[in-house]
Amino acid sequence: MGTAQWACASLKALLASGPDAVAAVVTQPDRPGGRDMKLRPPPVKSVAGEAGLRVLQPESVRDPAFAAELEALRPEVIVVAAYGQILPRAALDLPRFGCVNVHASLLPKYRGAAPIQWAILDNEPVTGVSIMRMAAGLDTGDILNQCVTPIGPDETADMLGERLAVMGGELLAATLPLYVAGAITPQPQDNTAATYARKITKADGRLDWSRSALELRNRMRAFNPWPGVFMNWAEPGRQRLLKIWSARIERRQGPPGEVLQADKGGLLVACGTDALRIEQLQLEGGRKMTAAEFLAGHDIKPGARMP
Repeated sequence: MGTAQWACASLKALLASGPDAVAAVVTQPDRPGGRDMKLRPPPVKSVAGEAGLRVLQPESVRDPAFAAELEALRPEVIVVAAYGQILPRAALDLPRFGCVNVHASLLPKYRGAAPIQWAILDNEPVTGVSIMRMAAGLDTGDILNQCVTPIGPDETADMLGERLAVMGGELLAATLPLYVAGAITPQPQDNTAATYARKITKADGRLDWSRSALELRNRMRAFNPWPGVFMNWAEPGRQRLLKIWSARIERRQGPPGEVLQADKGGLLVACGTDALRIEQLQLEGGRKMTAAEFLAGHDIKPGARMP
């Protein structure tokens, strides 16, 4: 069971373990996407189709017809990775070895929908992947295996997610045979140490210069590619969103949002603590550009206030 691109590595790892390892793939229904809003298959469906696997796409995992199909498959274990629906108790209890989840954090930290983004937002030095036997609570099940990796200082959520996806697939392939053979003793999570990674919204990306430069830079990394870090940019007759994609921290001070430098050397803006030298930005509807390219088309002088 999986939907997002992040889940594809786990499916590929299972397929590599043997041609008959996967009885079927359950994923979300095709959804409209792109500028033409045509129906597009989830990434996992595309991988499953290339492998010639049976694909089920219920609108709801609680649908009685789907529940009957799932039961008829008689799965020994259900692997779940970035599926997007909460499984009912009947599905959790169906397989002989239960449901096993691939989660992109070191549980019990960062239970929930956006563990990769929140680990970056919180300036964590390390993160990892957990293989967990699923329970009725939100990411509360017993741990089967974990692996740890440092978070690079310039890694975005997209970059880190790609690495964790591959790590998750490899860890799943190594863990599953040992688990079903009884060679792994599931370890309960310490619920007192649990933290939660709520779903990211577009509003989280709105830029607030009163935050520290470190926090804003972490937000740029965490919200790349979505929703980005942005502000409203006023132009004659209209406003557009201006996204800042990358910046570096400098030990300069000034009123939050004040432009400290705007020349060939770049665009330096004061934050609540320290300042950010903006490297790459993008106006809504336009291409990504360097700060120097942006300044060539916009009259911004030191002392100006960024919105």
